[in-house]
Amino acid sequence: MRDFRPLAFLCILGCSFAFGQSSGPTAPGASTATCNFTEQKQLAVNYQPVTVGKHEDDFLGHKVPYGKVWEPGKKAMTLFTNAPLTIGGSSLPVGAYTMYLIPERKAWTLVVSKNTDVSAAYDKSKDLVRAPMEIGQLPSPEPAFSVYFAHTGPTECTMRVDLADTRAWVPFEQK
Repeated sequence: MRDFRPLAFLCILGCSFAFGQSSGPTAPGASTATCNFTEQKQLAVNYQPVTVGKHEDDFLGHKVPYGKVWEPGKKAMTLFTNAPLTIGGSSLPVGAYTMYLIPERKAWTLVVSKNTDVSAAYDKSKDLVRAPMEIGQLPSPEPAFSVYFAHTGPTECTMRVDLADTRAWVPFEQK
């Protein structure tokens, strides 16, 4: 059986650091996606689910504009890792970070920022990683924005993001 105590400790520590700077409580309904490289090396992403209406064919490009930094649920996603990572060829040390998405028609970008205040406005000068994401068409639209990890190798998890009829993904590798 896996021991999740290191990840739980990292999440509690990260949440107290990241959300402790926020002006209010964390939003109810937040979701978490995790990747376990080993029993001692994990990462976690916290995000706000966003519901997509059944008849919203124009969700991407209108409600979520192309080419602009997007914060799902109007809050930055958070990344907590106790393992050094490589994302899109860029190194990321152990720590807590905020993450943003930049959707485009043919490609998306994942932005990892050294800022840890989820209520702060996005600041490009704090970017640590800008990783290109591949995208593809889902067979049927998803009713809500979601993030999850697929274990694609012994030291690699691919973060997958589903929104409406689009899936975007980028690998996270343990160094």
